[in-house]
Amino acid sequence: MSEIKSPWPGPKGLIPVTSGKADDANVYNRAYLDSIHVEMRVIDAVLPDLGCQIFGEKFSSPIMMPAFSHLNKVGKDGKKPMVQYAEAALELNALNWVGMEPNDEYAEIAAVGAKTVRIIKPFMDHDKILDEIKFAEEHGAIAVGIDIDHVPGTDGKYDVVDGFHLGPVMQEDLEKYVAATELPFVAKGVLSVQDAVKAKYAGCKAIVVSHHHGRVPFGIAPAQILPRIKEALEGSGVVIFADCSIDTGYDAYKLLSLGADAVAVGRGILGPLLKEGREGVTKKVTEMNQQLSELMMYTGIKDTCSFDKSVLYI
Repeated sequence: MSEIKSPWPGPKGLIPVTSGKADDANVYNRAYLDSIHVEMRVIDAVLPDLGCQIFGEKFSSPIMMPAFSHLNKVGKDGKKPMVQYAEAALELNALNWVGMEPNDEYAEIAAVGAKTVRIIKPFMDHDKILDEIKFAEEHGAIAVGIDIDHVPGTDGKYDVVDGFHLGPVMQEDLEKYVAATELPFVAKGVLSVQDAVKAKYAGCKAIVVSHHHGRVPFGIAPAQILPRIKEALEGSGVVIFADCSIDTGYDAYKLLSLGADAVAVGRGILGPLLKEGREGVTKKVTEMNQQLSELMMYTGIKDTCSFDKSVLYI
């Protein structure tokens, strides 16, 4: 088999590449999303309101920035992609997410002023996690969280990222992190009812339903498990986010109809971000919001509190 070549700049492996093989969760996820169709409900349909509230803050749309990491390593001419998409989030009034970044880099991103959630890796050193939670608080984050799914590496052992050893995430660990902050705590990388319920009992205020760009071989599609998770968390107050393969506003519509309160777009903005910076991201997300509004009108959905799963054919 010839090696899959990355279309993205930067060191090999920095941005995971879809292999196209059956075990690549991205392949199945894309096919599953594309298999979902909608019926039209246009009589009495009106221009929808895309506004939404997340963690008590008002945003222009339920389409959010992703929890990217390390992208400043591929920036050219002194540009920092992590800062640029935060600037786009501020311009769009979208919720911004930041993944694994050292504190000094996070501080620069936070200084942009976009409302931001910081997602922290499950470091073997729990004091490092607590330190990054505190740092996020001090720099105005509106929520913090942890990648519960980034534990194993491809060698079958605990992963090591940028020289930092990662470790298991026990429910008692989640409880400790939740108790360490007054900010809402997010469990990112939930792909089962079991983990969703455990996160709820640990005190998490939100989860992200995600296979983390296909980390888990043969992983199911977030859209597939989302309705079960929605049912299991009904009445709990836990906010449900979702991501993976959300490249258009139509994709976003499907996840929102299946139970997500908001969705994050990752690879969909990666190309525009690396080519055109802030302007590229703003243009792409604006187009996605237009597509979301279009499909909401075609199906009689008046606002982001009115999504209806019964419009979908799966």
